[in-house]
Amino acid sequence: MNTPPSPSADWIPRHLTHNVQESLLDTRVVLVNGPRQCGKTTLVRQLGGDMRYITLDDPNMAALAQQDPVGLIRQLDRAIIDEVQRAPQLMLALKMAVDEDQRPGRFLLTGSANVLALPQMADSLAGRMEVHTLLPLSQAELQRRPNDFLQRAQQQDWPITRADWAIPPVAGKASMVEHALAGGYPEMRRRATSARRQSWARDYITTLVERDVRDIAQIEHLSQMPRLLSVLATQCGQLLNATQTGAQLGLNTRTLDKYITILERLFLIQRLPAWSRHEGNRLIKTPKLHFLDAGLQATLQRLSPDLLLTQRDRWGATLETWVYAELRKAIALSADMWFLSHYRDKDQVEVDFVLEDSLRQVIGVEVKAAAQVNPQDFKGLKRLQALAGSDFITGIVLYDGTHALPFGNGLWAIPLSAL
Repeated sequence: MNTPPSPSADWIPRHLTHNVQESLLDTRVVLVNGPRQCGKTTLVRQLGGDMRYITLDDPNMAALAQQDPVGLIRQLDRAIIDEVQRAPQLMLALKMAVDEDQRPGRFLLTGSANVLALPQMADSLAGRMEVHTLLPLSQAELQRRPNDFLQRAQQQDWPITRADWAIPPVAGKASMVEHALAGGYPEMRRRATSARRQSWARDYITTLVERDVRDIAQIEHLSQMPRLLSVLATQCGQLLNATQTGAQLGLNTRTLDKYITILERLFLIQRLPAWSRHEGNRLIKTPKLHFLDAGLQATLQRLSPDLLLTQRDRWGATLETWVYAELRKAIALSADMWFLSHYRDKDQVEVDFVLEDSLRQVIGVEVKAAAQVNPQDFKGLKRLQALAGSDFITGIVLYDGTHALPFGNGLWAIPLSAL
């Protein structure tokens, strides 16, 4: 029996806890997916109670799981298996075990790659496993308050001012720039200075490229990955031009797509599809690209708070990436199925983010890296409102202010810290 670790003084409760607890009550296998170092192991060990704990980061245990997966699973009644992507062979053995003994909550897994997208794990335990995605710490978790942004947006329930809309301090400084550049990884945020946080981020990226990429894919030019990440970091929030990006790196578009897919599976980046009223068009329109953590994106661009004081034009893309990651974290908690996309039309009118629920109702979100908002900032949202018609719920301009301000029917300027 493995005793779960006691929470440390600086341990931050995760909003996903309740969702995982519910799944363990009625589902045989529960998987918590997410990037390395985002807090998965801490979460599952807190929830696992007296479940036996196994990590496949242990080379001996990984070898056993690969060579005799059935024998290993037969020894386990209920267990936590950490980093399951390192032994794809376990999935079939797990399927056999939970078909014989169908008690809920038998196995609690973690994966640092999108397990269901890996070809070696094509048998996804369909009907036997529920998957949750844990991303780095959200702003609401850092402030220890509910992540209620989507609910408030749907209800247009915005108090004019709110005490917990204040930006939480980082190393004693409570600025939006400091906060976004610190990222959401617990270990990174514990570092005392911007330079130390970026040192952690560089080491983190190097480890992922040298180790985890090898775990999930065989690629010919591993040395291209760091350069590819640096190039992609400069393109956050922009339409992804695969031909141009590939030419910069000496890669054809097919190889570039393969490499980007690998980075998506490791929860480093994500392509953001285009929104269209005609859903078939979404597949052929050009996606945008975002990192899943603004701190990593800023590190790859060597952005520091001091640099952004003088080069403010470089701040917009990082802030937009920070908002993207926060929206993804909110969606991961929601009981509703939200489709996240961007909007851009032939007139170059844009909306940074479009959220659409299962009933095809729409929320538009625009990001502004400024402390003031004017009616012109709602141009894209008004175009989206006209297209969506009665399905339009609300349009929000997120800005670096402290008050919620109405700007007409369904349109609001909302502090970035309300995320």
